[in-house]
Amino acid sequence: MEEKVIEESKQGTSMVLETKKENQKKLFIESYGCQMNFADSEVVASILANEGYNTTQVLEEADLVLVNTCSIRDKAEVTVRKRLQMYNAVKRDINPKMKVGVLGCMAERLKEKFLDEEKIVDMVVGPDAYKDIPNLLREVEDGRDAINVILSREETYADISPVRLSSNGITAFVSITRGCDNMCTFCVVPFTRGRERSREPESIIEEIADLWSKGFKEVTLLGQNVDSYLWYGGGLKKDFEKASDMQKATSVDFAQLLDRCATQFPKMRFRFSTSNPQDMHLEVIEVMAKHHNICNYIHLPVQSGSTRILKEMNRQHTREEYITLVDNIYRIIPDITLSQDIIAGFPTETEEDHQDTLSLLEYVRYDFGFMFSYSERPGTLAARKMEDDIPEEVKKRRLQEIIEVQQRIALERTQRFVGQTVEVLVEKDSKRSDKQWSGRNSQSTVVVFPKENYKPGDFVLVKISDCTSGTLIGEAVGYSEIMN
Repeated sequence: MEEKVIEESKQGTSMVLETKKENQKKLFIESYGCQMNFADSEVVASILANEGYNTTQVLEEADLVLVNTCSIRDKAEVTVRKRLQMYNAVKRDINPKMKVGVLGCMAERLKEKFLDEEKIVDMVVGPDAYKDIPNLLREVEDGRDAINVILSREETYADISPVRLSSNGITAFVSITRGCDNMCTFCVVPFTRGRERSREPESIIEEIADLWSKGFKEVTLLGQNVDSYLWYGGGLKKDFEKASDMQKATSVDFAQLLDRCATQFPKMRFRFSTSNPQDMHLEVIEVMAKHHNICNYIHLPVQSGSTRILKEMNRQHTREEYITLVDNIYRIIPDITLSQDIIAGFPTETEEDHQDTLSLLEYVRYDFGFMFSYSERPGTLAARKMEDDIPEEVKKRRLQEIIEVQQRIALERTQRFVGQTVEVLVEKDSKRSDKQWSGRNSQSTVVVFPKENYKPGDFVLVKISDCTSGTLIGEAVGYSEIMN
């Protein structure tokens, strides 16, 4: 399991979708954590739309308030607790009929605390139990606490068409796997989201076709660990060895799925997240190299540059194996962008281990990354078996050194685009000016340029004249071939 990409700007976003006239009840749903949680909120909104709920952004008028939670970082839990206290103040003082529920990873982990000890919620729903929400709501209406945190071996929500929440109408996430089999010692996901299972390929293709028909131009295939996608008729990834010869012969792995998506939707752009180094096979890189519409970007979390610490983390690769993989990726796609997750100050980390991480940054030359100091997560193997023995000030210093190296390299990497012409999918107004468009190139770098007569959803060729460490600045020179 990877530390998923957590976009700070999206944390706590409340979701809004088209209202159905016949729906009388109001749902306020907020999401924290990784992209999987935001995608799950879309599944929940779809289920509740059929139960008579329209979304609202006005908390005080909501009949049902749901918060989709994350257990990856302590900060997320603290934030969610504060939000729950606020919901309950509104419930007490303004809207006593309001019901409050917790969804997702934190729900699974803190079920007794929320319901019995602190009595701050009416309903607790784990990541595999969203279809049970209508039943749980009936329990709540009858005055009972409602809980379902049972982890499923089968549930992939393949039969639910997610309602696109807070969507720009151009980019969307499509979940292809759920759960994780990698027992990284710092990570709680295998315990909160269960064992790894993949979604039926036809349902994925159907969802992408539906998005294409609605005008979407880019899809990110999403999973705790997308590279290990494996469909053989249903069932857990770990049980594949017990599959029949026919199931094995007709199975679909991630390279095949990616190839099929890019072939069937040649005018649509594809990304994927998150990748696990030990499951990233060269067939996937070769499929990426073959298709113009698969973006030249891989989020490839490493967590540490030290083989000793990687072993302590129960990562299934060494420093040397990771470097070999990176060398092969650059060989097959020289123009690729890689990004990282790194944890500073993992238990027992020495200065030598830390230097190994800094030297790995210099070697790989990531364009960007997500860097954190280690914080012990209850329920993880590390919390049970390892002492959090690195002093806070040492963690902070090491994290700062990692960030400084990464920022320097990021600027150098972004500068390589100056003078080039890049393909950009126009997504929205630039943050700085409504006279400029903002979008991303194939390598996931943000590009801004004057609007002229282009519009969101257009693939535009932009000649880059300048950059900051994270943004390219240029002028449009015409439409890309993908538009023809």
